[in-house]
Amino acid sequence: MAKQIILLSLVALSCAFLAFASDPSPLQDFCVADPASSARVNGLACKKPASVGANDFSFSGLHLAGNTSNPNGSRVTPVTVAQLPGLNTLGISMVRIDYAPWGINPPHTHPRATEILTVIEGSLQVGFVTSNPENSLITKTLQKGDVFVFPVGLVHFQRNVGTKNAVAIAALSSQNPGVITIANAVFGSKPGISSDILAKAFQVEKSVVEQLQAKF
Repeated sequence: MAKQIILLSLVALSCAFLAFASDPSPLQDFCVADPASSARVNGLACKKPASVGANDFSFSGLHLAGNTSNPNGSRVTPVTVAQLPGLNTLGISMVRIDYAPWGINPPHTHPRATEILTVIEGSLQVGFVTSNPENSLITKTLQKGDVFVFPVGLVHFQRNVGTKNAVAIAALSSQNPGVITIANAVFGSKPGISSDILAKAFQVEKSVVEQLQAKF
């Protein structure tokens, strides 16, 4: 009997940890974010319900193409809690991604969210890399209407493999998924990571690292 109780306790703890693997569930109908509040919470403080209106739950602009005139040839238009206060505590958000021909959304991670992406126009090569030690690349070329999922925390990317502009819509399992672009984080940190460390990590000459850091 004691062993059964211990086993059930372990299962309960496991379920509890799984339940909190993403944003916690809301305990009320809504909690529209109040960015003016000075309260420090894991998320954003709530507006008074009496001051909430339909505009707090609405966002306009995803029909507009993003400007892809940048080195990556892509533009992400986010709809997170920062743009749509009504998302606060709901555990979801979304983005529109525009790609110029052969443009990329460079390797990056979302530390707080799984992402599911749908191709709206064009063709995209997408992929993610599994964790150590395998570091296996899972990749596929998607066409209009295809869907692909990127597991939470894993490095992933997209590339337009067509000669015309491409568009995707992605949903994420957090009101504020965060994004860590690998190249920016490694070579563009402030202050910079020591070039000696990066040269050893990437097994290249120190001068190569310094050239890369200068670009960021």
